[in-house]
Amino acid sequence: MRYTTLGKSGLAVSELCLGTMTFGRATPEDEAIHMMDRFLADGGNFIDTADVYVDGTSEEIVGKAIKEKRDQVVLATKARMRTGEGVNDVGYSRKRLMDGVDQSLRRLQTDYIDLYQLHVWDHLTPLEEVLRTLDDLVRSGKVRYVGCSNFLAWQIMKGLSISDRRHYVPFISVQPQYSLVHREMDRELLSLVKEEELGFIPWAPLGGGFLTGKYNAAERPMEGRLANDKPGEYNWEAKGSARNFEILAVVEEIAAEIGKTPAQVALNWQLAKPEVTAPIVGCRTLEQYDENIGAIGWRLSEEQMERLEQVSALPKEYPNRFIERFWRPLNEE
Repeated sequence: MRYTTLGKSGLAVSELCLGTMTFGRATPEDEAIHMMDRFLADGGNFIDTADVYVDGTSEEIVGKAIKEKRDQVVLATKARMRTGEGVNDVGYSRKRLMDGVDQSLRRLQTDYIDLYQLHVWDHLTPLEEVLRTLDDLVRSGKVRYVGCSNFLAWQIMKGLSISDRRHYVPFISVQPQYSLVHREMDRELLSLVKEEELGFIPWAPLGGGFLTGKYNAAERPMEGRLANDKPGEYNWEAKGSARNFEILAVVEEIAAEIGKTPAQVALNWQLAKPEVTAPIVGCRTLEQYDENIGAIGWRLSEEQMERLEQVSALPKEYPNRFIERFWRPLNEE
């Protein structure tokens, strides 16, 4: 397992982050704890959860697994989604975040959280209030670093600007959806990540299971997460496009060439990208864990990386294509 620092911090994290969204639902507690033990034994140290996952059960299971190994783990969790029936059991008010941290700490059986993340933008609470609260949580010792997830580039930059001006602790990382079939972050967010040296922790690096190769273009799935018609990220309309199957065909082609699985190829593409800190691998079973851990310890060739880049690249769009027309090295104007 390789390690890197998370954003501008000196915090060392493993090149894979273990996601725990299914723990307590699709993944039984015993298997989840065994998986976390395996991850730590394999050199992993970065575990991600959220207060909303399985109504807090995920945090409880993570807490049981790491209680005697707390110093070995970089523990990340998130807040924002509704966690109760109360009017203030949602969002980023000072009350919600202060209460939410204490509730997460109890479930996690620890007295500090390494990385506390804002789960998604909150249009109600002023960002100054949110960042002041996060700064107070760090100063109290309950939280060590803060980050965000599912934010737009301008929202992150606004937060960094306020933190700089007010001398609050800044975001050190962002956690967005990113994969070969979801490269929307290439438009603006990745350039911000590079410019501000943020940690980049992609969720759904396998496109919600699409890049494992288990789906057929000619057959709509009748069960599983892509079988539903609900709006959002996980349905057949969002994933089963002709373009996505073109991407998958190249992934499968490369996998066959090098004796790897499509999932391992898709993950290794991310591991080779310098902007990516640690993809979050969410494994429902130990078999899935074994496959995903097989993505480390090797690298795709430059030619294979280029094939994946080309087939999955977004079309040139304004304003980036306009800006590129007028960019010249210093002495070539």
